[in-house]
Amino acid sequence: MTSPRYRTAGLDFGTTNSVAALAGETGDDPRLIAFDGAYEVFRSALCFWQDDTARGGIAVEAGPAAIAEYLEYPGDSRFLQSFKSVAASPSFESASVFTRRYRFEELGRLFLDRLASHAGGALDRLDRLMVGRPVHYAGSRPDPALARQRYDAMFAGFAGEIHYVYEPLAAAFGHAARLTEAATLLVADFGGGTSDFSVVRVAEPGAARRCEPLGHAGVGIAGDRFDQRIIDRLVLPRIGKGGQYRSFDKLLDIPGGYFTDFADWSRLALMRNRRTLDELERLRKSAVDPEAIGRMIALIENELGFPLYDAVAHLKRALSAETEACFRFDGVGLGIEATVTRADFEGWIADDIARMAQAVDEALAAAGVGEAGIDRIFLTGGTSLVPAVRAIFTDRFGEGRIVSGGELTSIAHGLALVAQQEDLSGWTA
Repeated sequence: MTSPRYRTAGLDFGTTNSVAALAGETGDDPRLIAFDGAYEVFRSALCFWQDDTARGGIAVEAGPAAIAEYLEYPGDSRFLQSFKSVAASPSFESASVFTRRYRFEELGRLFLDRLASHAGGALDRLDRLMVGRPVHYAGSRPDPALARQRYDAMFAGFAGEIHYVYEPLAAAFGHAARLTEAATLLVADFGGGTSDFSVVRVAEPGAARRCEPLGHAGVGIAGDRFDQRIIDRLVLPRIGKGGQYRSFDKLLDIPGGYFTDFADWSRLALMRNRRTLDELERLRKSAVDPEAIGRMIALIENELGFPLYDAVAHLKRALSAETEACFRFDGVGLGIEATVTRADFEGWIADDIARMAQAVDEALAAAGVGEAGIDRIFLTGGTSLVPAVRAIFTDRFGEGRIVSGGELTSIAHGLALVAQQEDLSGWTA
């Protein structure tokens, strides 16, 4: 018996993780790709290292293989994560990695090529690929047109057709396939870089058009922003934030830009360049607390972004299950052990939660639907597991209308279902 030939697929290219699903020609339920035959969630990360046998003298890996390469040779690697966050940023021009500079679309294509290589040929020769995109991109002043231009260059030639679908809309399409009756559905997708919301009217099974999108909204705040709040409270004060330096006969505050970049996963690794390190060394010499700036330099030079991320992620997971947890990080010259309560953490992210709740209001207003008109709320994305995020919906809609599941895979599954549709109008963004 031969396996079905797959010609269409959905790809959830996420800030933290990426997932792909293949759609069968016969309308069978999509199946998630098991990368390297073992795992369905592929980390959205790149690791570079110098290799004379590689093209241009720089080798690259992505996903779990990138993490493994970094862990074996951390000091000799450049580990980039959350780079999707700069897709819509006009201020981002290129990333400096060893002797080369990479534009966003070049980083993205390297990632895609490595992801496809770990898919064992499953993503080769596709006729149609549906790619998820945020409703609202990450960043303070995101440029959607720039992001689209970069995405187009990144995905050029990867499949016969490339289409983009709002990520929560894809999740809604996938969830609608499991409904046995008509409903008005609010989907909330909380990822690493963005939080996006779609309202969809779902018709009864057998209807000519099962799903009708009603309205969307989003905000460039999600899990990575929560990480920044943790870094700001627990790490930055130990590496110079709030400190001063001497300039002639004056004491001046240390510029905040260094700390903003350090707390941003997409920019931390990029601080390891000669210009930034030289600036920090000059600052260290004039700082009132030179040891603090020295700790920042050591963290950057020793490429400790990933273990720092790991410590922050561990704390967030623990606080989703417990009311108190310990943050532990041991780096070069910097050891931190601090008890954090869930109440502490929720206080740090309170403003972010308020902006997420405002975006929910905007989605309902765009759809012309009030709270009473929502029959079901589907929560997806890893950040949806944070209790304060879930409370946005339980407080307003009650626990009974909320469903969740497939937090990391629902979007890819929905994208593959959309890919099977003959008429894509109303679904593509």
